[in-house]
Amino acid sequence: MTRFAAAVLAVVLSGVLPGSTSAQAKRYPLQSVDNLRLHNVIAEPATFKGKQGLRITATPEAARQEVEPPMLAWIEGLDFSNGIIEAEVAGAPASGAFAGARGFVGIAFRLQMDNETASKETYDAFYLRPTNGRAEDQERRNHATQYISHPDWTWSRLRRETPSRYESYVDLVPDEWTKIRVEVRGDKARLYVHDQQQPVLIVNDVKTGPNGKGAVALWIGAGTVAHFRNLIVTPESDSASAK
Repeated sequence: MTRFAAAVLAVVLSGVLPGSTSAQAKRYPLQSVDNLRLHNVIAEPATFKGKQGLRITATPEAARQEVEPPMLAWIEGLDFSNGIIEAEVAGAPASGAFAGARGFVGIAFRLQMDNETASKETYDAFYLRPTNGRAEDQERRNHATQYISHPDWTWSRLRRETPSRYESYVDLVPDEWTKIRVEVRGDKARLYVHDQQQPVLIVNDVKTGPNGKGAVALWIGAGTVAHFRNLIVTPESDSASAK
């Protein structure tokens, strides 16, 4: 074997052997409810705009609550701390939804549940407000994306205490498949939309902290009919994220 061939082989192996910075991507087509745990939501396979995925809505009980409960469908057996989460999502207000409904749809990460009771949850999340993307009111447009951290850092608290820091504009259309990518490294996270090279929202103080970890979940807000497909999770080693 020549020195050149040996060098090429070493480079190839370095990307697949244990100790590489990123683990192998885990793919979830989301064409069934297998490996999903549901919390305050109904999930069912559906073909939407010609693509197969899952349709997710609030349970009747969750929809009736005065205080909006977390509405999640999380991947069983997936423990995520740092790395990349990608998915295609679509959201729109449900029929008869309240006036403030925006089609809230997104991804939660580092989800921790209170044992098996699912009565208390902590998580970070990025989500979209699809009806805000092309609103005629500029202030609504500026609220097209959102970062939150449940339960303490709600959107309303973040907007009140740190206006505009955890929200941003991006062009969105309700009920259209939209690619999103979430990158998480320590206490920093970025949201990318539409395969753009630059993030539309940057968070430099993720509330679960530099060592947070937990499940990855499909997330919806009140008054929403959402669709999800093609979830890809690429974990990153803790040592790599600390560099």
